[in-house]
Amino acid sequence: MIGIAARIIKHKKPVAIIFTVLTIICSVAMLGVSVNYDMTEYLPDDAQSTKALEIMEQEFEGSVPTNRVMVNNVSIQEALAFKEKLDEIDGVSDVTWLDDVIDIKAPLEMADKEVVETYYKDGKALFSFSIRDGEEVAIADEIYNLIGEENAMAGESLNTATQQKMAGNESMYAAALLVPIIILILVVSTNSWVEPLFFLTAIGVSVLINMGTNIFLGEVSFVTQSVAPILQLAVSLDYAIFLLHSFAYYRERVADPHEAMELAMKKSFSAIAASASTTFFGFIALSFMEFEIGSDLGINLVKGILLSFISVMVFLPALTLLFYKWIDKTKHKPLLPRINKKGSTVVKMRYPSLVLVLLLLVPAFLAQGQTDFTYGIGDQPETTRAGSDLIKIKEHFGESTPIVLLVPKGDTPKEEELVQELEKIAHVTSVIAYVNTVSAVIPPEYLDTSIREQFYSENYSRIILQTDTKNEGELAFHLIEQVQRTAQNYYGKEAYTIGESVTLYDIKTTVQKDNKLVNLLTILTIAFVLIVTFKSISIPIVLLLTIQSAVWINLSVPYFTDSSLVYVGYLLISIIQLAATVDYAILLTDAYKDYRKEMPVFEAVKKTLDEKIFAIAISGAILSSVGFILWITSSNPIVSSIGLLLGRGALLAFIMVVFFLPAMLLVFDKFIRKTTWKANFFKENDS
Repeated sequence: MIGIAARIIKHKKPVAIIFTVLTIICSVAMLGVSVNYDMTEYLPDDAQSTKALEIMEQEFEGSVPTNRVMVNNVSIQEALAFKEKLDEIDGVSDVTWLDDVIDIKAPLEMADKEVVETYYKDGKALFSFSIRDGEEVAIADEIYNLIGEENAMAGESLNTATQQKMAGNESMYAAALLVPIIILILVVSTNSWVEPLFFLTAIGVSVLINMGTNIFLGEVSFVTQSVAPILQLAVSLDYAIFLLHSFAYYRERVADPHEAMELAMKKSFSAIAASASTTFFGFIALSFMEFEIGSDLGINLVKGILLSFISVMVFLPALTLLFYKWIDKTKHKPLLPRINKKGSTVVKMRYPSLVLVLLLLVPAFLAQGQTDFTYGIGDQPETTRAGSDLIKIKEHFGESTPIVLLVPKGDTPKEEELVQELEKIAHVTSVIAYVNTVSAVIPPEYLDTSIREQFYSENYSRIILQTDTKNEGELAFHLIEQVQRTAQNYYGKEAYTIGESVTLYDIKTTVQKDNKLVNLLTILTIAFVLIVTFKSISIPIVLLLTIQSAVWINLSVPYFTDSSLVYVGYLLISIIQLAATVDYAILLTDAYKDYRKEMPVFEAVKKTLDEKIFAIAISGAILSSVGFILWITSSNPIVSSIGLLLGRGALLAFIMVVFFLPAMLLVFDKFIRKTTWKANFFKENDS
């Protein structure tokens, strides 16, 4: 390491210039990285809805009509005229209304009242339609121009458009809040006014390079775009702090700053490498998720951790040696008062800490798997137009979720039987198919192409079901299973279902399978790194139990507060919290192991706590701030839930490491000594 450090220091100017040029190039390149808001594209290729969507795109124009517009105070004729205008908008297709279900030339009083009121009620008309993928923002704006302020629009594509509009503003807002908070935390934890800028510059450069190199991936998910940059910043800021604190230590002992930096790089390398490795391998587990939002985030975080490590070990030494005089000129006295005997206080609380955690552990473990989960982006906040419009539509027409069914074309009697059976299923409000909308006895070839193509392609017949359930939940998912079973009774595996609720059903199935595999991989990879780092069997068990307990307690809170939790957030945070906060436990245990060679167990624990609580608190405060700011600023439920869980999880991890971990080290000291290779722990009779 000394040889590498010497070369980096010798070429500090070229190193700084190379990183600066790379940062500028990547800052430009990241503008060319597109963000994907479509969760359906992250399902595995063998998912039922993925196959169905491919068939739909090949066989039919348009897609599932998952959007709705409510127009007030219109007659039947005015509603038909509006339908034509809506259908004329480029990018709008599959516009469906009452005239597609019943013969509106006959008196409405003669028709089924429930069917009529699904589309037309109290002078209000409700239209369903689809919007072309990739152009949601422009098309939604055009529809808003058509309907004006007095009418309402809601739907899956509109939610996507709203997220796209808000994402940029929210990221800027999050950064505007986060950077000053991090600077404040770092200022009070250091003795120089400008030293925090060195930390942020080193990690900021790695974040920008990471975002720019995504150009080679083509696009990233909206979760990655929102979460990865600031999570990378929060998780890897410790590396820069380790190095510069070590540099400050050696500055007091050797006259030459270059020699001090060489020693600092050698001294801090193992600690930074161990810290980065646990996070690195923890995030690698994400890349094994079948639901590819997880693997997309995992790849970006793994890349980010690697780049942060390189930036801290290569760029930061060069930058510091070029401007270290600024640190000297801006030194200040410690801004926080020193609290003495922290270790003694914690040690006295060891038994209450153990008992409390052990009492919480089983209920927390059981509760975290029983939470009411959601799987999609969900509805927009009421403060947005999309959110307030949705409330208006629900007030008049209730819930409505379309399901498209594709079945092989050709057997008209079988199709007619299927449609009749589908109409009898509870919560199916209407079924639109050729056999009941046109007539089973009229050959499709006799009709206009535009009418025929709504129902038939070369190989498939399309049936549209309107339901009165939400787009997800136990009732919606049970209905999907009923529809799929009914269709499969007639057509077997050749029947396919498509729709927002079908996609969410497949996401649920996929991420629940991911959960066990990814969590197991995370624990095994981090355990391996801990075994190699500490050369011990028992220490990894103690550390993982400490952090995993914090994870379980964190994830159990929604159950006890009777609130729902986005499952993708639950799955991601169970890995992210473990990978990101195990560093606190490593920092404390590494110091304890060193002191334990020199003194008895109680004195070693006290001294470790006195010296390390502050550093762990700073790291925890930064990560927690990142989480809570994500929660506050994001309107996306997945990103927001990750933020809340991360903020709360970092606080819980800090509490567990400071109170529960020392208690475990005290109680299992003899076991740790016997199961650690060359422990060389101090014995009373050795003195």
